[in-house]
Amino acid sequence: MLQGLTDIHCHLLPGVDDGPDEMEEAVRMLRKEYEDGVRQLIVTPHYREGMFETGMEKIVYAYLALRKEALKIDSCLRVYLGCEFHTNADMTEELEQRLRPTLAGSRYVLTEFSSSHNYERIRNQVYDLRQKGFLPVLAHIERYPCMTHDIDQVYDIKACGAYIQINAGSLLGENGRRTKHFCGQCMKQDLIDFVATDAHGIRQRKPNLLACRKYTEKKMGSDYAEKIFNINPEYILQNKVL
Repeated sequence: MLQGLTDIHCHLLPGVDDGPDEMEEAVRMLRKEYEDGVRQLIVTPHYREGMFETGMEKIVYAYLALRKEALKIDSCLRVYLGCEFHTNADMTEELEQRLRPTLAGSRYVLTEFSSSHNYERIRNQVYDLRQKGFLPVLAHIERYPCMTHDIDQVYDIKACGAYIQINAGSLLGENGRRTKHFCGQCMKQDLIDFVATDAHGIRQRKPNLLACRKYTEKKMGSDYAEKIFNINPEYILQNKVL
């Protein structure tokens, strides 16, 4: 089994999206992840048409630079490349053409929707991705009203082949009581597959995976916390079906 925690969704690459502007802040975020016991990270810069369209050459350059900084902290600190892919009509085709990366080169795809998307839109995208062999991980599901207003939809979308990711801050209550309650219900009903930081900076939306793991262990026990924080992310890095 992998050592330490794995953060499968974070914005640490400098100058490519709405994460850190400079490498200095990116390294500080990286150190905070390390101090929290994170030993594997998948950096997931945004890709969204008309908003975040940074070229892959610039992204790969920033990724390789950050990976070098990680090795300075500890040779065991691994950084992988991914993407938070905001759904669009050509998403599956763009992934098939490798225009944007999957999570750490696996079949898993961190898939983002808008709060305005209805359940049918989400289900259709999940179906399309699964038909082409991809494994969609729904980013921060607690942001989608069609899910938060009807938790049965979470059961349904998992039955369609989606995996569920929530943000650590949401589970800890950083985004309000209603969001925390929804995340807590998902946890109690064993609907969560992954928890990630979705970190964007060192002051606001900062890395917080360790605090969330401790909270989860207190609420649900060590076996459950081990599953969603340690065991499940290993399936992504090994490109195995969870």
